[in-house]
Amino acid sequence: MPFQVTAAEEFIVNELRRGLSPTLYYHGLHHTLDVVAVASDLAAAEGVTDTESLLLLRTAALYHDAGFLHAYQGHEAAGCELVCATLPGFGYTAAQVEQVCAMITATRYPQEPRSHLDQILCDADLDYLGRPDFDSISTSLYHELTARQLIASEHAWLQLQASFLSHHCFWTATALARRAAPKQARLNHILTQLENWPACPEAIQDNTGLQPLRVL
Repeated sequence: MPFQVTAAEEFIVNELRRGLSPTLYYHGLHHTLDVVAVASDLAAAEGVTDTESLLLLRTAALYHDAGFLHAYQGHEAAGCELVCATLPGFGYTAAQVEQVCAMITATRYPQEPRSHLDQILCDADLDYLGRPDFDSISTSLYHELTARQLIASEHAWLQLQASFLSHHCFWTATALARRAAPKQARLNHILTQLENWPACPEAIQDNTGLQPLRVL
């Protein structure tokens, strides 16, 4: 392959390791590496065998949250700017850069995948929603959002989770088979928590400001 995937990977991993805020408890380098691994696994299960497609998917996974180096809200667009500025230097063609950006853009909430590779990256990005480590990972996101004063309380957090899980869907047959049922069980548990939450004025007001959150 004429484009230098390994060099592009080393570059962005070093940038993320050096430049990401230490309060990105969820969107840290660990999340990026998790998405890379899951995307590779999903691609294999989904029957993707084309070498170029697999390498571009890996690149998109590595760069999908690179925008957090420069912005929190709207990080996908910032990530695409970084991709356009960086990948040509590693031998990626204009068409390949465009495909990588399309995959990254597809992960923006609400997800809008238009290709099979888009779907795989979207499912890899939110794979944890149906995994046993959901609680620990979602707690890291809670701490990240509270550090930015984007969540007012635990009740508001539960409301946000319930809304997000209710509207989210997996796109690939593999992710649906693996993760949909556990995700639904988690949603049911959160809805039960909300139903049993003590009524108080603070809880009634907690839902303000939830809709603008588009950082996942």
